[in-house]
This record gives sequence, structure tokens and C-alpha cells, in this order.
Amino acid sequence: MSKILIIEDEEAISDLEKDYLELSGFEVETTSRGDQGLQMALKNDYDLVILDLMLPGIDGFEVCKRIREKKNIPILMVSAKKDDIDKIRGLGLGADDYMTKPFSPSELVARVKAHMARYERLVGAGQKENDIIEIRGLKIDKTARRVYINGEEKNFTTKEFDLLTFLAENPNHVFSKDELFRRIWNMDSVGDIATVTVHIKKIREKIEYNTSKPQYIETIWGVGYRFKI
Repeated sequence: MSKILIIEDEEAISDLEKDYLELSGFEVETTSRGDQGLQMALKNDYDLVILDLMLPGIDGFEVCKRIREKKNIPILMVSAKKDDIDKIRGLGLGADDYMTKPFSPSELVARVKAHMARYERLVGAGQKENDIIEIRGLKIDKTARRVYINGEEKNFTTKEFDLLTFLAENPNHVFSKDELFRRIWNMDSVGDIATVTVHIKKIREKIEYNTSKPQYIETIWGVGYRFKI
């Protein structure tokens, strides 16, 4: 359920907005102070903020500015002020819309829905989930090229990362050193298979709890290496 914060010091207006939004399926929280509203907006995860301008503590302009410095959620300003200068200032500080009181509650709901739909489309288009492999405390973020063990990030060179990722993507398959060298370094071994051994050793030092009894990459003597799953 989408969550909305109303920062409004006129209780009758706040209650009316809350009732209409809740009837439309939104979860709503309210506060009558600007300073308290700012703390709530920064601390909690809201999908949209409805913000009055004339507030005790901190005015709506300052609240808008400081929310926008930290978050990109839609901000809908409402005010009895009809001057264009206030509207221009509010929009310039990062508000997504400006409504002048009095207004129809149904219009407010319509604008809220429109801004939230637009925001969801923008977020969905701009953010794709990272391609991640997770195995028994080992997390390989292929998109960001980062490796974590039990939440702690480990630094990997390019080839170390490529070798670990290749093995993890092909679990329980035994690869010879020659084959790994061809796959990762894109060339025949020509006597350089010791490179694979060195890289496996470095990887184990970073991801294994006990390198003498590896739980991830095991040696198949006389053959090569296998990623256990």
C-alpha cells in the first residue's frame, strides 16, 4: 500500500485530505508542524508528501528544500497563497505540483495518483535490479562487479572477479586449468596455467573461512577445480 505524509497545520483540511486519500486506498500519516514533518519525511519511506506552506517550526519552503536534498519522492505543495511568486518559488525548490486552497478533495486525489504513477514509471525505467549470485554467504554482484562474504565487501582484481563468477555460474562442473585459462584470459595456456593456480589461491584467501578446507572452490587433484554448491 502506498504511503503518504500530510504536513498541514489546519486540522480540518488535514482530516479531509486524509479521509479522501484513505478511501482511495492510501495509507496516510499526518503532522501539523514543519520541523516534525521534515523529520518524518527523512526518517520514513513515504511515496509522496503533501506539504502546506504556512507551518509552525519550519515553513513549507524550507521543508521542501531539505526533503529534496535527500529524497526524490513527489512533493505536492498546497497553500492559500495565490501569488505566482510563491508558486514559482515552491516549484523552484523542487515541488512537483502546487495547488491553491480551496480545492476539491477529488482533484487532490487525482493529482496524487498522477504524480505517483509518473514517479513509479520513472523509477522503473531508470533502475534495473542488479544481476546477483548468492551462495551460502557469498554474494557476487555481477552488475556492480563487487563481492561480499557475509556482508563484508572484498576487493577483487578484474581477473579474480571473472574467474570466481565463471566458476559460480557453472557449479559442480570440473574445469581444467587449461580450460579456465582459455575461458578467462582468452588465450591458450602456453605453459602459463600457473596463473590460474595463483588466482585461485588469491580468491580462496578472500572468500574461504579455511583455505585448507575450502567450502566454495575445491581442487580435483589431477583434473582442475570445481565450485561446490
